[in-house]
Amino acid sequence: MPNLVVIRSIRKLGRDIRSARLRRRLPMSLVAERAGISVKTLSSLEKGETGVSIGHVAAVIAALGMGTPFSDILDQKNDNFGLLLDEGRLPKRARLSRKEPFA
Repeated sequence: MPNLVVIRSIRKLGRDIRSARLRRRLPMSLVAERAGISVKTLSSLEKGETGVSIGHVAAVIAALGMGTPFSDILDQKNDNFGLLLDEGRLPKRARLSRKEPFA
């Protein structure tokens, strides 16, 4: 079972998806058809149920014309903390090995 923070985040995502669909005045049946899912699955997603597959979430977001937002979430260029950790592991100086000739 996901923790409370995850549950709240998924419920907000569901509300946001529903709101985006309604702003576009799109019926559930049309969005579900475009996403290749059932109306029941779309309803579960909009209710913020945690069992909906991430593939279905991505398909609905794309069906709403909002692109594919998952492609950049953990992209290395957006991982500031990870980049800071890598930077902290860099050597203080760079030295040439006597065994390896300079290329």
